[in-house]
Amino acid sequence: MTTGIYYILTIGLLIASLIISARVKSLFKKFSSEPAPLTGRQAAERILRANGIYDVAITGIGGTLTDNYSPMNKTLSLSEGVIDTASVAAVAIAAHESGHAIQHAEGYMPLNIRKTLVPAANVCSRFSYIFVLLGLFLQQFSFLIDVGVILFAVVVLVHLVTMPVEVNASRRALANMESLGLVSADSEGTARKLLNAAALTYFVSLASVLVQFLRLLSLARRRN
Repeated sequence: MTTGIYYILTIGLLIASLIISARVKSLFKKFSSEPAPLTGRQAAERILRANGIYDVAITGIGGTLTDNYSPMNKTLSLSEGVIDTASVAAVAIAAHESGHAIQHAEGYMPLNIRKTLVPAANVCSRFSYIFVLLGLFLQQFSFLIDVGVILFAVVVLVHLVTMPVEVNASRRALANMESLGLVSADSEGTARKLLNAAALTYFVSLASVLVQFLRLLSLARRRN
């Protein structure tokens, strides 16, 4: 991959990421004014109980769209605009995070793989470029470029595994929202639109790390 193509793709993906992020925030704000019969907390509780899950704690977390599920301590954290808000957006987000809790309870393999790899990926992400730079500037240690590429491959793998995890969580969310009647039939399309927009952020993130990985591979090939 040439430097010019790399920069074009990187800038293009950055712009796409900003547009999609703005789109998600816009939809969340818009659908937060569309009422639902339950708050985010109540929707999550209903979904978890319906799936036989009683050991997951539901707690609040600061920020906007910072919602997450932690398999490490079985905690479902809902943001300020979700946990105590009775809106379609809040229910959709809470249902998605509940989907991750269901995955964990069922031993969903991609989630288990991701949970195992994330700590290593965090370390690899920090050191991959350090090794690459050392290999570029110290010719006698040029093999370090290959080490950096291998480390970054772990980061790529985490992003690859994240895709099915997120898509599956959204599918579970929509299925539970429908079967439990958490939102009206008319609002199901609204929830789907929000979750699909959020999923696009993971596609762009995956594309970005793939571009970076291909760039590192090209540097390694040049060295060889």
